[in-house]
Amino acid sequence: MRIRASVAVVGGALALSALALPAAQADGGQGDTAITKVVVDGDNKVTIGTSNAVTVKVSVTATDDSGIKGADEFALFGPDNGFATTGKPTCTDVTATTATCTASVKIDPKTDSLTNKSAGTWYVDAWVDANDEDYVWKEKAGSFSFQRAARLTANAAPEPVKKGKTLTVTGALTRANWESLTYGGYGSQSVKLQFKKKGSSTYTTLKTVKADSKGNLKTTTTATADGYYRFSFAGSSTTAAVSATADFVDVQ
Repeated sequence: MRIRASVAVVGGALALSALALPAAQADGGQGDTAITKVVVDGDNKVTIGTSNAVTVKVSVTATDDSGIKGADEFALFGPDNGFATTGKPTCTDVTATTATCTASVKIDPKTDSLTNKSAGTWYVDAWVDANDEDYVWKEKAGSFSFQRAARLTANAAPEPVKKGKTLTVTGALTRANWESLTYGGYGSQSVKLQFKKKGSSTYTTLKTVKADSKGNLKTTTTATADGYYRFSFAGSSTTAAVSATADFVDVQ
């Protein structure tokens, strides 16, 4: 017999769904049912901005010698009491003993109670049933990065410029503030200045620059050939990676 306990969201920081969650004090199950893989949005990264709702897809792969019957709603949770549950998963057989169950939840920064502290590592809890009454319940069956969206700009001047002369490249790194629904400066972050020669398909990193306390960027480089300049930010534990739209410079 299953023992189910309701889950309360403490503090009200983020409550994306009021659906009940099957829960227990620890991992558990019956028989040989096992969860083998959890993937969120294809790459285990979810990026949320300030205006558009994002549909987050969760895929849980499980196995049992009798095959997989179905799954309960998946629970997603993270820092600052971040919490959401998906809709009812749909399970598709991969083999006679293995199936992948998928479900989604929509997160809207305009209506859901996101806080900036909610960004970081989130986890997936999952309950999967087998055809022979076996089941598995696993807390933190998988994890993913729940990140604030970022923006980055770049402008190289003067344009055009003589070969061998100095170019000044400026820009700004900002990120989503989920509480004010605006983008604000993301200061003191390391950003790469990159160059792609005209006709090439790849960028080369020229140097690494640190943004000031307000996210502003400014550096210089020597003009060598026609090409594209951009800043590129690798991302952080709370903020998504982003590259600026490149600025083309004609070197004469």
